[in-house]
Amino acid sequence: MFFLFNSNKMFFIFILFFSTLISISSNSWLGCWIGLEINLLSFIPLISKSNNLLNSEAALKYFLTQSIASINFLFSIILMMIFFKNFEINFIFSILINSSLLMKMGSVPFHFWFPNIMEGLSWLNCLILMTWQKISPMIILSYYMNNKFIMMISMINVIIGSIGGFNQMSLRKLLAFSSINNLGWLLMSLMISENLWMIYMIMYSLLIFTSCFMFYLFNIFYLNQLFNMNINFIIKISFMINFLSLGGLPPFIGFFPKWIIINFLLNFKLFIICFLFIMMSLIMLFLYIRIIYSSFMFFNFKMKWYFNFINNKIIIIISMFNFVSLMGMILSTMFFF
Repeated sequence: MFFLFNSNKMFFIFILFFSTLISISSNSWLGCWIGLEINLLSFIPLISKSNNLLNSEAALKYFLTQSIASINFLFSIILMMIFFKNFEINFIFSILINSSLLMKMGSVPFHFWFPNIMEGLSWLNCLILMTWQKISPMIILSYYMNNKFIMMISMINVIIGSIGGFNQMSLRKLLAFSSINNLGWLLMSLMISENLWMIYMIMYSLLIFTSCFMFYLFNIFYLNQLFNMNINFIIKISFMINFLSLGGLPPFIGFFPKWIIINFLLNFKLFIICFLFIMMSLIMLFLYIRIIYSSFMFFNFKMKWYFNFINNKIIIIISMFNFVSLMGMILSTMFFF
């Protein structure tokens, strides 16, 4: 569907998934580092294509940034082993280890590589980079976390993610800044509870999958391509529901994990942080509404030679995701409470 099922790509995708499992199930820091390295080396062949310069450039940039982060991670671990035999929490070393992992997942202040690399990738690779590639660094981060530092980083993530999306005409860059914004929420959920982080990650992955799937289907990469999108009305409604859910608008499913995080922040009396998170979510909603408006409100004449290649099966699949997004909030509240 997303890519040609040749043996090479299937092999590298298999290794990509298993390298994450290696790093999160390892009982030593060196094992975590090896898992991260295998993950990096299996993702690069998936990105690079010999006939596409943008992909090759993205692969090279990704390799350089990730290898720098890996070197920092290994260096911090070795220093910790030299100075502290039992790995007690030390402020400086915890910031060193946390920073290298933040660089791996494309977080602020090491986020500059993330939108540039996203711009040179196909939609499948964008999906992997925004979801799967964040799992192992975040789980390793939860083992050795400096709470004050991560709280500050998550706040900056939310701000940069929402402001950086302005004036972006490329949908891949827009989704990259959306991913940086959601990373702030993910880091906050990781500080609260690993179960909450898992719920957020699953829901975010589901919504991003739907977005990338629809953009791949219509071969859309830029905002102005949405102006003349003569497609099925149900799919336009799907765009709207999916992006409003991704922005965290109630009563869609995307609001549910954000609601839990807001509840926890209010319980811990972190009112300013809570206010900041909600305000930045509103800015993100504005950016998503720009995408919806482009595809929804503009009317175009349908040309005689327009060929409708969307079959009913695809519409049913997309409608199922929409049903989950619409009814998920009601079902989840019934299930959890």
